[in-house]
Amino acid sequence: MKRDTLNAFLFLLILVSVISCSGSAGKTKEAAAVMSDSIPDAMPARRLIEVLAPADNSTFACNEKIVFSVARAAGQSSVDSVQLWVDGIHKSTMTNLPATLEIDGKGSPGRLSLRAVAFSPSAKPQTVTLSVTMLSDIVPVTWRYRVVNSYPHDRRAYTQGLVYDDGFFYESTGQLGESSLRKVEAESGKVVSQVNLDGSLFGEGLALLGERLYQLTWTTRIGFVYEKSTLRQINRIYYQTQGWGLATIGDSLAMSDGTNVILFLDPDFNVLSSIEVWDNKGMVDNLNEMEFIDGELWVNIWQTDRIARIDPLSGKVLGYVELGNILPREEQTRETDVLNGIAWDAVNRRIFVTGKYWPRLFEITVYTQKR
Repeated sequence: MKRDTLNAFLFLLILVSVISCSGSAGKTKEAAAVMSDSIPDAMPARRLIEVLAPADNSTFACNEKIVFSVARAAGQSSVDSVQLWVDGIHKSTMTNLPATLEIDGKGSPGRLSLRAVAFSPSAKPQTVTLSVTMLSDIVPVTWRYRVVNSYPHDRRAYTQGLVYDDGFFYESTGQLGESSLRKVEAESGKVVSQVNLDGSLFGEGLALLGERLYQLTWTTRIGFVYEKSTLRQINRIYYQTQGWGLATIGDSLAMSDGTNVILFLDPDFNVLSSIEVWDNKGMVDNLNEMEFIDGELWVNIWQTDRIARIDPLSGKVLGYVELGNILPREEQTRETDVLNGIAWDAVNRRIFVTGKYWPRLFEITVYTQKR
């Protein structure tokens, strides 16, 4: 190899070595930077306060006072103040710690959110949140039943909603391919007229408001409005939850969706308000078919032989109507399903109940057992 060529080769070899070393150094710095980024800038801030009471997820009755107690955390001396917020509303600012404060729960049962915000000149504000449960302060009354009359009922009707008006029952039935709206003679059980729903729809609750019948469907979030006299569909309604039960309260509607929540709606199905249903032991869910009777909401509890009597203002359960064995065992078949269907004859003050695939519809009275 010529000297000039050899010198050029050596120069190139040295240059490649330098570039390679430089690249290696660059990668090392990059890795060091990544490692540096993974190290926290600072340790987590020390707690400023301790909430001594109430305990998180504790329970109270609606008529009980909640004692809120807060103190500086161990080793903290620079907490200026603590704000207490209850369900998003500022209730008090406490400057002398430790501090204790009595607060009202709420008149209706359900979850109550408490938030304590601590302020210190030497640290960012810190928030402690907890939740308590307000149970109903009413012990539900147990009601028994007495059968006054019974009437024929189509055993093929999977009853989802039931309404009585002027000698006729209006009934919504369920199941895919079997769902319908029916007008039925009360005394004979004869179906006078019937509208079948599309096979993709599962019929649910039914209510009569004025001269219009409102019918829900289960999971499709669509319902229908009919002219009562002809069962002609005149409108559609839409909602953002499942459709289960429906009832009329004055000039508005009440709707259940299988949870413990009842929605109150205007005739156009705009949500006006809502309640949560609780008794003295906890929330009451699986709320299904409904009827408004003498200022109370009577609601079937799905998969039980029980009707809850509910205060529509507070959501508190006032009592339970126990309807076990109302359909004689000898009239039951393998298809016989659960109790579902409540209707109220306000003129003659009669209560009617039935169930899914039941051959009978019953007129009942209810009474309490003497202790």
